[in-house]
Amino acid sequence: MTGTTRSSSGLDDRRKRLLFRCWHRGTREMDLILGRFADAEIGNLSDDELTQLETLLEVNDPDLYAAITGDKVLPADVTGALFARIKAYPIADGGV
Repeated sequence: MTGTTRSSSGLDDRRKRLLFRCWHRGTREMDLILGRFADAEIGNLSDDELTQLETLLEVNDPDLYAAITGDKVLPADVTGALFARIKAYPIADGGV
């Protein structure tokens, strides 16, 4: 798989924008991690979780990838319940 499997149809503009940003990070690893998570979860995220995702997307790819793999600790204002969900999300086989 090389890209989103979810249509943005039916999503509000904020969610459409976030789905696109999750799949277009700049590094393939982060596209797969965030994109697959977004495909599965974007429609169910609360406004607070969308804000948390927007904050995470401001972190540069090398730092975010290092935090997800456990090689770096991000500031507490960036991490939280949503980050923990992303970190725990299975990316192999599209999250299944």
